[in-house]
Amino acid sequence: MKLFNISFCDKTMTSKNTGNDSTGNLLSGDLSSSSSLASQKNQLHTIVIREVYDGINSQERFEFELECALEEKADYIVIEPTKLGEETSRWIRVGNCLHKTAVISGLASAIIPHFLPETNGYLSILARLPTSVLSIGCATLYGISWQFDPCCKYQVTVNSRELSKLNIKNLTNASPVVLVQRDDRYRKGLHNTISFVAGVLMLRTIQQIWSS
Repeated sequence: MKLFNISFCDKTMTSKNTGNDSTGNLLSGDLSSSSSLASQKNQLHTIVIREVYDGINSQERFEFELECALEEKADYIVIEPTKLGEETSRWIRVGNCLHKTAVISGLASAIIPHFLPETNGYLSILARLPTSVLSIGCATLYGISWQFDPCCKYQVTVNSRELSKLNIKNLTNASPVVLVQRDDRYRKGLHNTISFVAGVLMLRTIQQIWSS
């Protein structure tokens, strides 16, 4: 926007000296400048971490570049270094596993006891307590280790349509790890809510055991 303002001022000063003909050039120049700015805004913000080894601290430099890219909240992050890509992909998979486990076990603690015979109350208790504890444990671990990690806002993508939009050239790695930014608010809200319900059901079950 600063470049646009400077260009606008220069052309305005010129228009005062040259007359009405330069006014049309000014308007066309302004339109072309605004269209170019709009096209730049529509471009995807992509950061590529190149696999270039220039010393013994190359791995540390790769990790620093990844941290900078995550803090910059790029739309896509292409990781060429194989080791860093595998570690990042594994970290994201573990976080996804905790999320899914918290959701599935929480739903199981609420649903499974309704399909068990009412005459056997201990069977319902045995079905609810472990699944509730598992759901709460996974949600808590995710909240401590993954919730505030900027890496949790990214997912590994292998979608060919998304990858074709990047149009990145001169890659040294034929199969880099590509991270795409995802909104994880709903996902965290989902497993936190389900785990909370599982915890309430677990407390009710413990209260029934204690009163009996």
